[in-house]
Amino acid sequence: MKTFPGDTGPKEYLLDRVRWLIRLRWVAVAGVFCVTYLFSGVLRAHLQLSSAALYSLAGILFFYNAALFFTLQVLTKKGIQLSGRWVDRLANIQISLDLTCLVFLIHFAGGIENPFIFYFIFHMIIASILLSRRAAFSQATYAVVLFFAMVLMEHLGLVHHYCLKAVFFYDLNESLFYIAGKSFVFVSTLYITVYLATSITAQLRARERSLEDVNRLLREKDHIKSEYVLRVTHDIRQDLAAIQSCIEPVTLGITGPLASSQADLLRRAIERSKQLIVYVDALLDITTLKLTQSLKMEPFSLTDLVREISSQISELARTRRLTFEIRMEAASITVLGVRVYLEEALVNLLKNSLKYTPPGGAVLLEVKTQGDRISIRVEDTGIGISPEDLPRIFEEFYRADNAKILERKGTGLGLSIAKQIVEMHRGKIEVESALGKGTTFLVELPLASDRKSPGEVRRG
Repeated sequence: MKTFPGDTGPKEYLLDRVRWLIRLRWVAVAGVFCVTYLFSGVLRAHLQLSSAALYSLAGILFFYNAALFFTLQVLTKKGIQLSGRWVDRLANIQISLDLTCLVFLIHFAGGIENPFIFYFIFHMIIASILLSRRAAFSQATYAVVLFFAMVLMEHLGLVHHYCLKAVFFYDLNESLFYIAGKSFVFVSTLYITVYLATSITAQLRARERSLEDVNRLLREKDHIKSEYVLRVTHDIRQDLAAIQSCIEPVTLGITGPLASSQADLLRRAIERSKQLIVYVDALLDITTLKLTQSLKMEPFSLTDLVREISSQISELARTRRLTFEIRMEAASITVLGVRVYLEEALVNLLKNSLKYTPPGGAVLLEVKTQGDRISIRVEDTGIGISPEDLPRIFEEFYRADNAKILERKGTGLGLSIAKQIVEMHRGKIEVESALGKGTTFLVELPLASDRKSPGEVRRG
């Protein structure tokens, strides 16, 4: 089986393409029904079409496509994983069935006279993309065998030939010269298409593998860098804490009385060291999140978590003369995750809204369920984010220009940490904002029922 580089493995990639082929087949079924209806009605007197046979083939296409669709749906819901070999076989079977149906459609709509006979090319391209080169050429050979079987059986009178009288003046199926010429063009086109498509696909796969190797090296270097940053930052924090522990007794007068100028300088030093500790803590948090390869997911009450953090957020809102409101749709909501991480993400989002909302404004936290997902909305009436800054708002250390003016102190890491945590829990976070009108953060997380039991989740 072919290997497909990227974040998903070969099996996942091919299974996704199989689903795509099923969706494409729905379009083909609708097309067959519509074209048959059109030509059997408008040009019925000039075309010897077997409308009943064409409708029957469209129905067969519909039912076997529906069977494939629902089979994959059931397997997905039950958590049954198909092996790579079975996924590969499924792709081969689908293409072979499509080729068989196509040759029957061509037979009942003009045979070798039908210009749509070159639709076989589309299946050759699909086979070249999905399958190995050997399998793609095998499918081309199968298409050629079907084609010659149809042409010879019609020419020898073994099966009825449906002549397109509206297009041709006489039955071209009786002309050996026409059959030989079109057969040569058809066969050569199929094999050339497969050769070109597989060659291009092979080159693209080689480039993707090369890029994946480069990305892997970059991830390894980033991991090494993060480990280095974690060690250095941890040491810096210890030194800052030691400096603080030395200065505080002096400011309290334990070592003796201080002049007002001395006390003022020490007070500034303590304030700066506190700011540095906040910055270092944030850097430690995001570095730790980057290095975390697995999470021990456990179910917990999101409702209780929101109630717990609401007290500290309400107090902060009062000190900043802001209105803070909580809306909980359900009495009890359970999620699967790391409680302390999700608490940090929510607190970061709420503190960010409080920080950049002027006095008199409002901050809203809304939690509700939507199907098998949980929707969390943090909305404020603050300064907003400009369209230029919006795409970069989750970048590490990035701060919008208007945020820097309103609040000089800031690490630029809070939103990045929140995004990392949400994505670690297989959720997504989005932001909507209008400059001067406010900002809304939308977080979606899976409900606990999405997972059968607690356990470790590896990061991709």
